[in-house]
Amino acid sequence: MAADPSKVADAIARKNRWSILPTGDTALNLLHLSTQMSVVWLYVSDGPYKEYEYNHFKISFRHTSNKEATGYSYHTGLLIQGLKALGKEQIDDRVIEKLRNGLSGEERKKIFFEAKGTTAWIYEYIKKICREEPE
Repeated sequence: MAADPSKVADAIARKNRWSILPTGDTALNLLHLSTQMSVVWLYVSDGPYKEYEYNHFKISFRHTSNKEATGYSYHTGLLIQGLKALGKEQIDDRVIEKLRNGLSGEERKKIFFEAKGTTAWIYEYIKKICREEPE
């Protein structure tokens, strides 16, 4: 059985000492906001631009110094990248509730605290996702 492309990406990043975060369709898929399986698994990284072929997948790393990609825990970074990939026009109550339900209370507290420095529109949605009780 072939290894999961996300595990392969993590192993490549660990070997090269890169910090990575899934972005674009990869982030949406991992957040269960998309069911489409892409042949390209895309990550932002503090390493160089690199692409690797793995089975029938391509794993692509894009260098960034973007404040939405570095300095966050995995869950916070994944959520920020997923919201960014969706865009503000595509985020509705259903998306907020789905993301909220996928996080434990502790994860929501951590994300709320960590994401304070992100872009204002993204943080507004994070506040809704991380609130204690649904409205």
